Amino acid sequence: MCGWRCVGEAGTGGRRLGDSLRVAIAIAAAELAPNLGGPVRRARRGMSGQGSLKFPMPNDQVALFENEPAGTPLPQLHGHYTIESSYFRTDSATGAVSTASELDRETKETHMLRLKAVDYSTPPRSATTYITVLVKDTNDHSPVFEQSEYRERVRENLEVGYEVLSIRASDRDSPINANMRYRMLGGASGVVSTRAVLDREEAAEYQLLVEASDQGRNPGPLSATATVYIEVEDENDNYPQFSEQNYVVQVPEDVGLNAAVLCVQASDRDQGQNAAIQYSILSGKVAGQFYLHSLSGILDVIKPLDFEDVQKYSLSIKAQDGGRPPLINSSGMVSVQVLDVNDNEPIFASSPFQATVLENVPLGYSVVHIQAVDADSGEIAQLHYRLVDTASAFLGMAIHNSSGWITLCAELDREEVEHYSFGVEAVDHGSPPMSSSTSVSIMVLDVNDNDLVFTQPTYELRLNEDAAVGSSVLTLQTCDCDTSTTPRTALRSAAGRGGGGLITPALPLDYKQEQQYMLAVTASDGTRLHTAHVLINVTDANTHRPVFQSSHYTVSVSENRPVRTSIATLSANDEDTGENARITYVIQDPVPQFCIDPDSGTMYTMMELDYEDQVAYTLTIMALDNGISQKSDTTTLEILILDANDNTPQFLWDFYQGSIFEDAPPSTSILQVSATDRDSGPNGCLLYTFQDGDDGDGDFYIKPTSGALAGPGECGRVTILDINDNAPMFEKDELELFVEENNPVGSVVAKIRAQDPDEGPNAQIMYQIVEGDMRHFFQLDLLNGDLHALVELDFEVRREYVLAVQATSAPLVSRATVHILLVDQKDNPPVLPDFQILFNNYVTNKSNSFPTNSLNYTFLRGNELHLLLLDPAMGELQLSRDLDNNRPLKALMEVSVSGEWPLGREEQLWMGRLENLRNPPRALSGMPGCIWAGRGELCNDLLPLVRCWCEHPA
Repeated sequence: MCGWRCVGEAGTGGRRLGDSLRVAIAIAAAELAPNLGGPVRRARRGMSGQGSLKFPMPNDQVALFENEPAGTPLPQLHGHYTIESSYFRTDSATGAVSTASELDRETKETHMLRLKAVDYSTPPRSATTYITVLVKDTNDHSPVFEQSEYRERVRENLEVGYEVLSIRASDRDSPINANMRYRMLGGASGVVSTRAVLDREEAAEYQLLVEASDQGRNPGPLSATATVYIEVEDENDNYPQFSEQNYVVQVPEDVGLNAAVLCVQASDRDQGQNAAIQYSILSGKVAGQFYLHSLSGILDVIKPLDFEDVQKYSLSIKAQDGGRPPLINSSGMVSVQVLDVNDNEPIFASSPFQATVLENVPLGYSVVHIQAVDADSGEIAQLHYRLVDTASAFLGMAIHNSSGWITLCAELDREEVEHYSFGVEAVDHGSPPMSSSTSVSIMVLDVNDNDLVFTQPTYELRLNEDAAVGSSVLTLQTCDCDTSTTPRTALRSAAGRGGGGLITPALPLDYKQEQQYMLAVTASDGTRLHTAHVLINVTDANTHRPVFQSSHYTVSVSENRPVRTSIATLSANDEDTGENARITYVIQDPVPQFCIDPDSGTMYTMMELDYEDQVAYTLTIMALDNGISQKSDTTTLEILILDANDNTPQFLWDFYQGSIFEDAPPSTSILQVSATDRDSGPNGCLLYTFQDGDDGDGDFYIKPTSGALAGPGECGRVTILDINDNAPMFEKDELELFVEENNPVGSVVAKIRAQDPDEGPNAQIMYQIVEGDMRHFFQLDLLNGDLHALVELDFEVRREYVLAVQATSAPLVSRATVHILLVDQKDNPPVLPDFQILFNNYVTNKSNSFPTNSLNYTFLRGNELHLLLLDPAMGELQLSRDLDNNRPLKALMEVSVSGEWPLGREEQLWMGRLENLRNPPRALSGMPGCIWAGRGELCNDLLPLVRCWCEHPA
């Protein structure tokens, strides 16, 4: 840098040019001017006319690096200068200008120094110039990021090159030392962009360290780092994945309803709602046996399973995430294998089993095959059989444990046991085992292994000689324990022939020629024979029949005779002899009360007789002889039962109640008492009397034969019946009821009663309001006469109600007028409405009178001329005679009324207007409360009541 010097210009009257010139230079630090190229002040010229001082250059610049230590000289700037700056100083010995402290370009980049030179002439000359000190930059500041860390959220699956965010660092140094480069990105833009497709499932967050370098050279580059956090937001780009492609679960068929049998699981690499999975069954439920919980994936059995119906269920399931739109995986499969449990009882092929077997089959013979099936499978369906419900007689049969064949283990004999009935139980191999049983019926078939046997070895009978040819004599019976043969009989004798089991005469019999026959009868079943003997005695013919002496007999017996009493003996005669004349007596259609001796014909009682049950019996008695054939005769026996007094009288009712009207005439029948006696005749004739002679002191009587009762009898009671002959009566025809106001709506405010001297239903009274309640202020209870208020009763609104009420005891009625007088309660403060008085200059001494109370009335204003006279205690208002003039007059007055109230002392004000009109109108419409009078009328009589009453609540 070139040095600075000052050149002086000599004036015409000054010193010589070659003379020595001493110059003093002063340097002042000046602020950087906006225009560094401005004019430079010139040195003042001396008054002597000598030449002026000036610097070679009007201004100059000096460059100096920042951060140089204090005392660094400004190059080529020497002289005796005076520095007026805190940044620079001059050496007093050498005059060198140096820095007073380290300069900081970032604080102040340019310093302006003002340099002034003064010589030692008289007067001294001076010159001024400006020196610009430029502070040169050194790389003393590191880059600074706008944020210490950056956070950004970005969606996954963005295209490559997507700009995520821009980061920026600043450097206070000059541009040459602040040329930022971001090393991580390899460029200088500071823009973070994607270099590959982001996948949140691979990396959900990135943490980047970004370095910014300022590329400075003096003394070298500086750098700074910042952390960038990039969070990758999830997109629904992953399908749910089942944990297993095919779920297999084994479920016993007796699993309980709503039991969880499996939990399917699917995962979704997404997050949040995109990973919220819901499950459902697509197909395979058949009849809705399963329910898959949509959120938990738990598979429940909701309907019974049956291995015997379906052994395996294949369910197609899907997993759907909560994204929008959702992604669905419908490839899930669930195989539910139903395990068999022992839940089925064995079922027999037939129930019952029936079979037949010959009684002579050998031992070990297979009689019947018992078969049962079990709907279960495998080992648990294997069955074994056993006999049940057997007795000792059945031990001759056994059943094979596994096959179910019933075999014979003892000989059979149909004649001993014809039918076998027992039970067979089939038991499976389950745990616990299940069983069922059936009945078996085996019929043993007969074989001919038994001889025929006649019921009797010898038969003996009598046969009358007049027996017709072919008539039945005797039927022989045989007994064969076998059932498969039909016996055939053959008759062998010297006197006849036989065939079959019926013996009949083949020829006419003659008692005189042959009186006895001996027959040999043989019976055969085709294999076996048996013979019996029949002895037939031929008897004489029975030519006469028994004959009763009368066709009708009548006997009497008392009902109280003991059992086995002989009643009568009937007799019949037979002219035959021997057995033909022996008579036997019998009762046709016998009754349990009587019996007859078959030989003697005597009739006996067999049980107690009761006249009241039956008074007579008619029996038919038959007499039979013992001839062949028998002959007979009949007669009728009428048995009359005689009554005995063995029954007490009985009333028809245990309790009798009669009634009689109070106005019934004497001797009116009250009731009929009836009694019965089961006896007859004199034993059943009844007489009625009062018990113990109690006839009500002779007021009532009873007819002895008919039982007509005119008074209390046995267990009797007489009630005098009321008739409705009295109308209900009110206490008065006009009733006054005092009712307090303000009673609650619906409350009973009064009780209205009427009296009826009748009794029972005749005394029942119904009440009703018939007049005076058109607006339905009241309601009268129909039965008890309670009067209810249907509205709130207010003394100030209405003080009296008049009703016409009616009491009815059908068909009789009575009426009364009811005056309902309200009793005032102190529930309102004084009320004095604004009033208007119109008068016509006419005064009278007549005044209204008011009841007294404790209120005080006062004019507050408007009555200064005393136009109205107001009684302070009575509230009486009168016109003053001062109004007797012809001048129109109008006055607005305020009246005060005060007094003691339940809630304290209170004072009320009312406004009124007084007008004197020369020609008052006849009517003042639309002015309520206005009173007017025409000329000559007594206006005072028409004055409204100013006074009001203080009312206390109830």
